[in-house]
Amino acid sequence: MAALPFEEARALVERKVREALRTLCFETVPLEQSVGRVLGEDVFADRDYPPFPRSARDGFALVASEVPGRLRVVGEVRAGFRYDGVVRLGQAVEIMTGAPLPDGADAVVMVEHTSRDGEFVIVERDAQPGDNFTPKGSEVRTGEAVVQHGVRLDFAHVAILAAVGRVKVPVVVRPKVAILATGDEIVAVGSQPGEFQIRNSNSVALAVQVARAGGDPVILPVAPDLYEPTRALIKQGLEADLLLLSGGVSAGKYDIVETVLGDMGAEFHFDRIKIQPGQPMVFGSCPTPAGEKFFFGLPGNPTSTMVTFEAIARIAIDLLSGRRETPLLLPYARLTNNLKQKLGLTRFLPAVITGSEVTTEPWHGSGDVAAVARVNGFVVTEPDRETWASGEMIRVLVR
Repeated sequence: MAALPFEEARALVERKVREALRTLCFETVPLEQSVGRVLGEDVFADRDYPPFPRSARDGFALVASEVPGRLRVVGEVRAGFRYDGVVRLGQAVEIMTGAPLPDGADAVVMVEHTSRDGEFVIVERDAQPGDNFTPKGSEVRTGEAVVQHGVRLDFAHVAILAAVGRVKVPVVVRPKVAILATGDEIVAVGSQPGEFQIRNSNSVALAVQVARAGGDPVILPVAPDLYEPTRALIKQGLEADLLLLSGGVSAGKYDIVETVLGDMGAEFHFDRIKIQPGQPMVFGSCPTPAGEKFFFGLPGNPTSTMVTFEAIARIAIDLLSGRRETPLLLPYARLTNNLKQKLGLTRFLPAVITGSEVTTEPWHGSGDVAAVARVNGFVVTEPDRETWASGEMIRVLVR
C-alpha cells in the first residue's frame, strides 16, 4: 500500500468517517457547562437585537441637522430606562452608553465634543443621522439563527445563547474513544520503570488531546507484544466509538497490531503517510457486533503520536462529536532561522511561536518529548521545498 501525502490522508479520513456516520445522540446540559460541546440544534433569536436603538457613547441625543449649535437639555436617560418625551428641534437629552435613543433623536454626539452652559449644551461639531447609536435589530432579527447546530461552543457562543434566554442547550453526546498503548517496554505512569522500560506517557497525553477535541477518553491497560492479549484488548477497544492504538504499527518483528486487526476482518485505508514524525500511521475500520468501527494505529514515539493525532486522527472525533467542519489551522509566521530539509515529506518540527514569528527548536527525533514540552507549536514544512531563509513566511501549528 503506497504512502499517502498529508493532505490526501486527511481527505480520506474525512470522507470515510462522513460516509459511515450514524444518527447522533443528544443530551441537554446547563448553558454554563456547554463550552467545548457541539450544539445539537439551531438556536434562534427571541427578539430583535438590540431590541431598541442603543446608544454607543455617553453624550447627547439630538437631531443631527441642529448641530453645530446651542441646544436646551430637556432630560437624561441611562441604561435600563427610557426617556418618555420626544426630542424636538433645539433640544437634546443627555444619554449614557447602552441607553435607548429617545424618540425624535437621530444621532448621539459624544460628551467629549460638547460643553455645558447651565441648562444648555454647546456642540461645535456637525453630526450625521445614525451617529453613535446601534439601530434596533441591526445585530440580529427576531427568528434569525444566532448559533447553528454542529458548532463547537466557546465563550462567545455562550454569551449570545444567554442573551436569547437559553438556560439549557441540547448538545451531541461525546463519542467514547478507547486508547490502547502497546509494547512490552511500557509500564504504568505510577510505576518505577526498569532500566529498559518507559512510563505510559502516550495514553495520558492522548487522553488530554481526545478530551480537548470533544471526545470522552477511556484508557485501556497496556497491551503486551503477544497476539492473544493484544487481540482481547483491541476487541474491548472496538466497543467504543473510536479506537486509538499507540505503537506496534511499524515494520518490526514484534509489531503485531496490523496482523491482529487483519485477522479480525479489518480493512486498512492507509498504513503509511508522507509526514515526519508519524510515517507509519494506520487508519482503518473493523466490523463489530455494533457495526463498523474506525481505528487509528499511531506510531509509538511520543511526538509522532501527538502530531498524527492533531493533524489527522482528530478529524474523526470532530465528526463523531457532531461538528460540521474539521478545521486544521495552519497560519503563517515569520521564520527567525534558516531551515533545510530533504524533499518528499511534510514535516512537523518543534518550534516556539511568539506573536508573528517562529523559531525552530533543536530536538533529537520523535522520541524527544522533552523538546516538545519546551515549545508551543510546530513549523509545518512543504514537502516539495528544500530550504527556507530567515525572514520567510512558513506554516505553523499552534499546540
